[in-house]
Amino acid sequence: MEAALKELEAALGHEFARPELLVHALTHRSLANQLAHEAGVVDGAASGDNERLEFLGDAVLNLVVAEALFAAHPEWREGELTRMRAQLVSRQYMASVATRTDIGRHLRLSRGEERSGLRNKNTVLSNAMEAVMGALFLDGGLKPVRAFVRTHVLGEAAEQLAQELRSGAALGNYKSALQERLQAVRAGTPVYRVKSESGPDHRKRFLVEVRIKTASGEPDQPLARGLGSTKKHAEQDAARRALERLASGAITLSSPDARKEEHAAQ
Repeated sequence: MEAALKELEAALGHEFARPELLVHALTHRSLANQLAHEAGVVDGAASGDNERLEFLGDAVLNLVVAEALFAAHPEWREGELTRMRAQLVSRQYMASVATRTDIGRHLRLSRGEERSGLRNKNTVLSNAMEAVMGALFLDGGLKPVRAFVRTHVLGEAAEQLAQELRSGAALGNYKSALQERLQAVRAGTPVYRVKSESGPDHRKRFLVEVRIKTASGEPDQPLARGLGSTKKHAEQDAARRALERLASGAITLSSPDARKEEHAAQ
């Protein structure tokens, strides 16, 4: 056990002054219940599992990731920061971080769950990763958590997510990405209109157009059209195409103030 913990400490980049915190963070509820049952303790397992540390680690992780993104991307607005943080602390991403640091191999499970393959499940891995963050915080404060986040949570993987976010692909939410893009230059608000419907009820196809609606009441600027089996899917497709056109330079955006200046110059 001691050798295994030293190996994990090396992966975490922190030597615990209180190694029992790390053991606690790695203890799944199934083992805590098993040990309590074997000891004849009724309702005594709650203090032995990692769920309280998971609660703390989740809050600490959100804080440290938010702090890192805030410092690294001064050009991002609140919406971009929020979406990026959500990606980096998501269950799927935390499970991948746990896999890279080999958390699963060190988990302490009951005999039954050991045979069930629970050790490799994303939910268990991500929860354990958060519990380990809680243990790091209690043992060394924010410093080891910041170091771990910088090494294992951010980096190349985070940059790839940032690129996807900028294109709207990170969450598949192109509408939000387009709205943030328009807001950044005060160009107006995207509005979606159904141009046509086709096909039988069970195989509908919707054609939707997205345009820019300005506060000044100027004529809406068309951006793109999209297709989909539902109105929502067609709207997302239209937003995706609009983002692609903006990225390629096929269409350009300007603020209402800039447009007024252009009209005055003419």
